[in-house]
Amino acid sequence: MKALFLQFLFSLFLHSMPNISLARDTITSTQSLKDGDTIISSDGSFEMGFLSIPAGSINRYVAIWYKQIPVPTLVWIANRETALTNTTSAVFKILNPGRLVLTDGNNGIIWSSNKSKSAQNPIAQLLDSGNLVVRDSEDENPENFLWQSFDYPTDTFLPGMKLGWNLETGKEVYITARKTEDDPSSGQFTFHIDPTGYPQGVIKNGLEKTYETGPWNGLRWSGTPEIRPDNPHYKYQVQMNPREVYARYDIINKSTIGRFVITSSGDFQCFTWSNETQSWISFIKAPMDVCDNYDKCGANGICNVENSPICGCMENFVNNTKGGWDYWSDGCHRRIPLKCKNGTDGFKKYSGVKLPDTTHSWFNKTMNLKECEQKCLKNCSCTAYSSLDLNKGETGCLLWFNDLIDIRLLSQNAQDIYIRLDSSEVPKPITQGSQASRKWKKVKIILGCLLPLTILILLGLCLGLYFHKKNKKKMMKLKEWLELPTYDLSTISRATNNFSENNKLGEGGFGAVYKGVMDDKQEVAVKRLSKTSTQGVQEFKNEVICIAKLQHRNLVKLLGCCIQGEEKLLVYEYMANKSLDIFIFDEAKGKLLDWPKRHSIINGIARGLMYLHQDSRLRVIHRDLKASNVLLDSNMNPKISDFGLARSVVGDATQANASRIMGTHGYISPEYAADGIFSIKSDTFSFGVLLLEIVAGKRNRGFSHPDHCLNLIGHAWKLYKENMSLELIDVHLAPSCDLSQVQRCIHVGLLCVQQRSDDRPTMSSVVAMLSNDSTLPEAKEPGFFTERRVNEGDYSSSTQGISSKNECTITALDPR
Repeated sequence: MKALFLQFLFSLFLHSMPNISLARDTITSTQSLKDGDTIISSDGSFEMGFLSIPAGSINRYVAIWYKQIPVPTLVWIANRETALTNTTSAVFKILNPGRLVLTDGNNGIIWSSNKSKSAQNPIAQLLDSGNLVVRDSEDENPENFLWQSFDYPTDTFLPGMKLGWNLETGKEVYITARKTEDDPSSGQFTFHIDPTGYPQGVIKNGLEKTYETGPWNGLRWSGTPEIRPDNPHYKYQVQMNPREVYARYDIINKSTIGRFVITSSGDFQCFTWSNETQSWISFIKAPMDVCDNYDKCGANGICNVENSPICGCMENFVNNTKGGWDYWSDGCHRRIPLKCKNGTDGFKKYSGVKLPDTTHSWFNKTMNLKECEQKCLKNCSCTAYSSLDLNKGETGCLLWFNDLIDIRLLSQNAQDIYIRLDSSEVPKPITQGSQASRKWKKVKIILGCLLPLTILILLGLCLGLYFHKKNKKKMMKLKEWLELPTYDLSTISRATNNFSENNKLGEGGFGAVYKGVMDDKQEVAVKRLSKTSTQGVQEFKNEVICIAKLQHRNLVKLLGCCIQGEEKLLVYEYMANKSLDIFIFDEAKGKLLDWPKRHSIINGIARGLMYLHQDSRLRVIHRDLKASNVLLDSNMNPKISDFGLARSVVGDATQANASRIMGTHGYISPEYAADGIFSIKSDTFSFGVLLLEIVAGKRNRGFSHPDHCLNLIGHAWKLYKENMSLELIDVHLAPSCDLSQVQRCIHVGLLCVQQRSDDRPTMSSVVAMLSNDSTLPEAKEPGFFTERRVNEGDYSSSTQGISSKNECTITALDPR
């Protein structure tokens, strides 16, 4: 009897062996994957099995998804074109000599892989990269794989995958969007690496191009300014050799989870998983606006999303359409045709653009820029040239032929292109004895005759202007440096109902902010500086210069301005929820911001500041970050505003000296208040104060506590030393709090407000500390953590919307 029992147990063990093996990452020729079984990559990152799309439907697919992410996210589907509706007898298995098949209950083949090689003992293995490979059980060399899913992707471009062409076999690897989000079959949109001419990324709708990235310049695709070579999480590359042309990216920080996807609507997006929000966050998207639509403005046209109309011609080019610009364009042509004779053509440098479509281009990796120019001049069809590789200091040569297609203006990380023009259109230095010198003699004679009259006119003007205010004299010069659209006063007056009190959003020392509706129904916020505003012409000019050149999802967008008579007006995108201080410092409205929203706001502000400090083409120090200068859109996304006090620093500089100390009590750093030294670490200090205010729902300045005379910073520091930091939390947050997350935020806030600027982290470090679980350093004593008693008249609560409180803004500060 005992022997029979042992035999029964052994029989059960043998029957259970296939299922035990499926807990690993492989399928052998003696095993199969059935509905309910899965295999998991060795590090636990990816899982493969049967899944319903959409969730709960009868349509079943064999797919690969992220194992450790609670949101089901598929990265590859085997049978995307043919769903299984009955998986009772369906199996996914590997057949000798190395072919994967998915069969239904009738043993009919639903899907199968192809093979170019064979193996004696083939296995299918799910790798840690998410790549499903077929290989010989004794051979792990990737060069010898029989088949791999990375060569047959669906809609997802994973780290380590090569997107492009094998030039020896002619095989292309590209991704194809789903038909809809609920239908994983192949849709109409695809993303390719186009090797024609010089390689570039292309989105197609069927056979029609809808977007192209611009050429790879060694740092990024020309049309994707969001890609940074110093990104701490991702490394991007494009490889070209006689065997293959491909693009790939790799994860540097192993804690980062990221993927590129072509969506069913035709967008190419990069998503990163956020543990804090438990969701995917998109940080690269193409097309990013209407100017990214392929060939939007026609041949030789240039698209600028800030203009109306958005299409125009580059300098020295004229419109092909005599009737003016429509929403799209017939393009442009040279004002003076090229003659293509020795000495009759030259080149003019155009800066700040996305480079044109490189389908009809030629390149050489070894030439310098001068050799590139000469090469282009020798070919009558060559219309422009540019450097090939910015990573190596503008080396290499890229030539364009015939018309230039798909140029747009970029606000950051743009490139220079040298466009061929008739020599008369190219500026030349004046030389002695030249024809220009003879013309100059004629000009001098004319000037001599007109000089007496000119002097009289100038004297009259000087006497007239002498009696005007200095502010008005400066206003006459402002249009010389404007780099964004200007509006007529009548247009803004009409939009704001003649600056009606009913349209007023808020008011501060600078003037008032009004809600407006433009003629095209766009909602805007109009900042109207009063004639007695403490924000003068210099601050107004500074705000326009800074913010017009900055584009980030966490910075408020400046749409344009108006300078007419005594009026100085700034037109911003409208922020439906006004400013952050209205919520966090209000007993009733504070309840509307639960912890997940506040945490998202903290992260958004941090990312906006990081962009200002290191990612924008200007290195900008804001100098007035505070709750009332953070605006909230309809989805409660934060946007930093009010750049009147901002300063840009040159090159790699991170600090400067101020002749006047300007900022807001409660947010100014110690070294700025005492010595006039402002830096990116001054902004870090202000951010730390703001972070603590968001957590506590209390202002730093004016904070009071019955047990001590510390301000909010000091109170937070005292609680931190006593291991009681959680007592700082706003009572409204208790039901929604992630306590470990809140405690981490408080710790980061205290690191930001440390007394010595050298001890404070940079904003890139702050973003990293907020987004992962790494160990934080001990915080040191903060600056300005004792409260100076102020009179009631010195303090004013926030009542404004999109504005800065100049009654709280100082121009001088006594150090202590």
